[in-house]
Amino acid sequence: MIRFENVGLRYGLGPEILSDLTFRIEPGSFQFLTGPSGAGKTSLLRLMLLTLKPTRGLISLFDKDANRIPRRRMPALRRRIGPVFQDFLLLDHLTTYENVALPLMVRGKAETEYRKDVTDLLGWVGLGDRMHVLPPVLSGGEKQRVAIARALVDQPSILIADEPTGNVDPPLARRLLRLFIELNRAGMTVVIATHDLGLMDQVDARRLVLNEGRLQIYD
Repeated sequence: MIRFENVGLRYGLGPEILSDLTFRIEPGSFQFLTGPSGAGKTSLLRLMLLTLKPTRGLISLFDKDANRIPRRRMPALRRRIGPVFQDFLLLDHLTTYENVALPLMVRGKAETEYRKDVTDLLGWVGLGDRMHVLPPVLSGGEKQRVAIARALVDQPSILIADEPTGNVDPPLARRLLRLFIELNRAGMTVVIATHDLGLMDQVDARRLVLNEGRLQIYD
């Protein structure tokens, strides 16, 4: 689903922060992306999401060369990826329900088409009783689950999460991990960036380890 071949990245005229990255993310797989702070994890995720272009090398997404994808086709391609960011990116004037439904609202879908799906999804992440609450009232863990639900509402093929358990306590981190495992068992490809070794030890999954801009893979 995602393929990198000899990818390098630098910002401006500075040195490469990512060098010679070559790997594949296979359909239905589960992997962790890890490494020390400043190793380039967020930059690598942005490359996967096609919000950042590499300085060199080839990135393919769903068997399409990212450099040759017409701009008009990018929105449809990006809808196949569900991103979860560290800062949640929730809109404070919208309710939990509206934040989750936002990607569908932007596409012009009628509420009658998605009301049940959004409601069911919020129940699945344990927020069925918080649908009409505004984000400032929510805890950090609740906001995280809203962000996850929003990433899933368009039924993406890949879930890419940047430190999804970084702002929650250990019990909630384990609960979120179980959600990701269930999604993977249902056929979704899952990529989680984390520095939490204890969390990774709970799942038999491939690890992509970044260190000083280079990647090591442990299957």
